[in-house]
Amino acid sequence: MPIRVVLGDDHTVVRQGIKSLLERQGIQVVGEAGDGQELIRLAGQHSPDVAVIDIGMPLLNGLDAARELKRSAPKTKAILLTRHDEDEYLIEALRAGAKGYVLKNQAANDLVHAIQLVFRGQVYLSPGMSSVVVNAYLSKAALPADPITLREREVLQLIAEGKSTKDIASLLGISVKTADSHRSRLMRKLDIHEVASLVRYAVRKGLVQP
Repeated sequence: MPIRVVLGDDHTVVRQGIKSLLERQGIQVVGEAGDGQELIRLAGQHSPDVAVIDIGMPLLNGLDAARELKRSAPKTKAILLTRHDEDEYLIEALRAGAKGYVLKNQAANDLVHAIQLVFRGQVYLSPGMSSVVVNAYLSKAALPADPITLREREVLQLIAEGKSTKDIASLLGISVKTADSHRSRLMRKLDIHEVASLVRYAVRKGLVQP
């Protein structure tokens, strides 16, 4: 049986390139998503072995998609595909439950190997990232817990993408009142009181791309 994979990337050309690469190696691509919410839906529909997820996806970013997969589709292992080689992104990926972290500039060489290792229950990090992990764990006492919930992170990303409270309610399947409550609680927790500052915070946290 081939390894079954869903792909999440908002660039069609990138998805097509990855799909071609994987299928040449006998890996079956069972679904493709252009945003994080669609990826979660496809994972629920197809129960793939592995999800390859771009960090910078709309509606639900790759980090939060990995968190949601861990909750809703625990048998699907997440590999994050990213251009970010900074410590904080890798640390957040591991916290989110990702089993692989592949840099886009190394993806052609690394991705197939990463999928094979992750499928077998191992963890894969692109070369050069291992020292970051060691340093992160050595200093883990200095890593503060995320003050906001997964739903609040979803709301934050949608605000940063320019969505109105009504849009957010529709996209998340909640009432406008509930969406507004999440927005107010988010601002209170972060002590941020205008949208521009929320957007800057979301960019720093990797929820949206600058």
